[in-house]
Amino acid sequence: MTERVTDYDLFVDGQFVQSHGSEERIDVEYPYDGSVWATVPASTPDDIDRAVSSARDAFESDGWGDLAASERASILHDVADAIDDHAEELAELETKQNGKLIREMSSQMGGLGEWFRYYASHCRTEEGRTIPVENKDGQFFTYVTEEPRGVVGAVTPWNSPLLLTTFKLAPALAAGCTFVHKPSSYTPVSALRFAEILHEEGGLPAGVYNVVTGSGSTAGDALVNHDDVDKVAFTGSTSVGREIGADAGESLIPASLELGGKSPNVVFPSASLDNAINGVIKGIFAATGQTCLAGSRVFVHEDIAEEFVDRFIERAADIELGDPMDPETEMGPVAFRDQWETDMSYIETGVKEGATLQFGGEQPDELPGECFLRPTILTDVDNGMTVAQEEIFGPVASVLTFGSEQEVLDLANETQFGLAAGVWTEDMRQAHRFADAVEAGTVWVNEYRTLSYNAPFGGYKDSGLGRENGAEGIEEYRQTKTVWMDLSGNVDDPFKLG
Repeated sequence: MTERVTDYDLFVDGQFVQSHGSEERIDVEYPYDGSVWATVPASTPDDIDRAVSSARDAFESDGWGDLAASERASILHDVADAIDDHAEELAELETKQNGKLIREMSSQMGGLGEWFRYYASHCRTEEGRTIPVENKDGQFFTYVTEEPRGVVGAVTPWNSPLLLTTFKLAPALAAGCTFVHKPSSYTPVSALRFAEILHEEGGLPAGVYNVVTGSGSTAGDALVNHDDVDKVAFTGSTSVGREIGADAGESLIPASLELGGKSPNVVFPSASLDNAINGVIKGIFAATGQTCLAGSRVFVHEDIAEEFVDRFIERAADIELGDPMDPETEMGPVAFRDQWETDMSYIETGVKEGATLQFGGEQPDELPGECFLRPTILTDVDNGMTVAQEEIFGPVASVLTFGSEQEVLDLANETQFGLAAGVWTEDMRQAHRFADAVEAGTVWVNEYRTLSYNAPFGGYKDSGLGRENGAEGIEEYRQTKTVWMDLSGNVDDPFKLG
């Protein structure tokens, strides 16, 4: 892909602005062929100060937090309409940044507006509640209200940039918060254009959504540690999430952390093998395996393992690799070379530890760039191996076998992660037992890798803290206030609690 390079600026206070104090630029590449098509600023701490100050002014002085809920809802509907109008443009930007399929990005962007419409409905149904306390023989009128937390500092990853941003932005705006967003340095352009669309066509007031670009170590660190940020929202690796959670704890501000996964995808003998194989493909090779909820541990019952593996390999061999901008392509490149090298390193480690490389594991010669990796299948995997315990974040499936329902439940739960799980069975009693016992925030039965704005999403254990989407999602951006009003007209003994 040959085209001119576009230089983007930061988006702060409703407009594009140049960086303060830095002339350094970050290249944005098309993973398909490695060509540079855009650059963005490497933000300084001064840039972060300016963005947070803008968000603070929008929250307090300009009153986004005090705006009538119905007015916020109306703006969010306008935002949703603006996103719909630019869905294809945003989809192309997403694909050009990280190499994910245009067929998937078009679908994601086409549905993105629904998150804002859903949370607009929460604005219109916002209510407090009263509590019938018994203190002073009930001579209190006690009520509870929910208030926005204030300025949100969000750091998002490169694998589904705008979708994972929207998981945070839509409920935060509905709650009355303002937002400073640091996207991944690999995928910053779609966020900048997104902010422009939301302000210019969606009607967001200046400063409500600000985008600063740069590295995590400089821009990201300055944002999550800023004294005027009231809440941190992060999606990314568990190791970085621990650091951000610790920083938030030091500042005594809440943090929602959507982190890594090593999700089990379990195939029982009663499963429809056609559906199960399609579901396993969907769980690990769709999106080139670059998703936190990837079903990277494929558990297959020993009675059907041989047939399953044969058909799995046959199906993987038919996957069409190619230009992610081509609607016929089924799997695009890994997003960048460092990640490709990480994937290859894990494959080599797996083989060294005793796994068998049944298919894939190499870069095809016929495709451009340095980031393609054939869908890879490892068998003879033990649950204690590195490839079965650590998140690879690439198209690498580890196939393990089991003999009983209890055995696979124990194996599925023997991991530090607990983000998602899949189970393939026609025995619905078995499905319910598995769903109840598996330690995962999302469980799919006879499906995999599907999400909705109204279904909560988040993890157990090292897969994170908090929930996104659904009614739970907006609660992450609110804080509770309880008001006690004395009705008796008399203050009793001042030296006791009561």
